[in-house]
Amino acid sequence: MFLDCPAYMDRSGATRCGLPASVEWRYTMNSTDGPLEGVTIRCPRGHFFNGPLESMLWEKTAAAPRPEARRSQDAIRDQAAPS
Repeated sequence: MFLDCPAYMDRSGATRCGLPASVEWRYTMNSTDGPLEGVTIRCPRGHFFNGPLESMLWEKTAAAPRPEARRSQDAIRDQAAPS
């Protein structure tokens, strides 16, 4: 089984690794809601994670705009707003 590596590649959190990470170990975790499937994954860059399988899945949507982009969007919105 392979999952996409969820590691962030930059400090702003806008870029993910995304390489195929292999599941090295599967196990059952106890939780207050019942048992969860846990996994240990590792990607070719050396990133590795342990935790519930649900937390290893992430949507490949566009990243949040960087702070500079947000400021420019706010400036455009403020200019368009009637005074």
